[in-house]
Amino acid sequence: MTTQTPPHVQANIMLADAQGMAEAARVLAAGGTVAVPTETVYGLAARADSDAAVAAIYRAKGRPDFNPLIVHVPDGAAAEALAEFDGRAKALAAAFWPGPLTMVLPRRADAPLAAAVTAGLPTVALRVPAHPVMRAVLAAAGLPLAAPSANRSGGVSPTSAAHVAASLGLRADLILDGGATQQGLESTIVALRPGGGWQVLRPGPITEAALAAVLGEEADTMTSGEPRIEAPGQLASHYAPGKPVRLGATAPEPGEFLIGFGPVAGDVSLSPAGDLAEAAARLYAALHLAAAAGEPRIAVAPIPDEGIGVAINDRLRRAAV
Repeated sequence: MTTQTPPHVQANIMLADAQGMAEAARVLAAGGTVAVPTETVYGLAARADSDAAVAAIYRAKGRPDFNPLIVHVPDGAAAEALAEFDGRAKALAAAFWPGPLTMVLPRRADAPLAAAVTAGLPTVALRVPAHPVMRAVLAAAGLPLAAPSANRSGGVSPTSAAHVAASLGLRADLILDGGATQQGLESTIVALRPGGGWQVLRPGPITEAALAAVLGEEADTMTSGEPRIEAPGQLASHYAPGKPVRLGATAPEPGEFLIGFGPVAGDVSLSPAGDLAEAAARLYAALHLAAAAGEPRIAVAPIPDEGIGVAINDRLRRAAV
């Protein structure tokens, strides 16, 4: 499943080689934006210590300013310079970093972060990514990088440089092409509450059960209608392909592009074998394909609500709002 890159936006795409890395570091140092692959999706990175650089992310994405950004850092030491780590945070970092886990932690008073990164909250969302390109960019830049998904706000997240180009075009100063991402779903976001308790704010590749196994206690219950946005991806309507989406479909209705899974073949399948990891990796590419298809509506086959299927269904429900 591929998305064609419009010819007029190819000028700002560079391969993620030595020349591309050097240019990325230059653009970031100057306060610009660079789309970079991570192990989850492509992120739109900018230096997290600059109000102007963070504003450039908001402008490119059309992102609401109450929606905080994830800050990417190279290692745990860099993360601890920005947030207060208790024993639970250190245990999760040891178990899952580098990797697709974002922790929402109390921000240090002296953390050199632009106010817009945390959207006025006393917490900061931190991740140590595993993708070699993103890690190389962090090393070359020598700065913490704010990096939400590299697409227009609320739209389908990008898993290839072509997806970024189709969504943002020249609104991104540079797009580093590091190939298709592997896991295809945004990181799991967990909030560790001061004094005890924790919640999964956004399901992702690391399951709630895996987190509970490390923390030794079950997550707090999320109440419906949470009063504030604490992390990316919590808006009710998100990951939208721009067409009506019907879930739990076993066959297409007239005018529908069917995304299949397992025994439901569809126009394209997330995984003919019913493999949830494969489905997660292909989800956004399938939604991009469905959005570009001629049918005015999209239908999606049932996905088991277990393991990483919880995260897949979370994204599909938000896409269908």
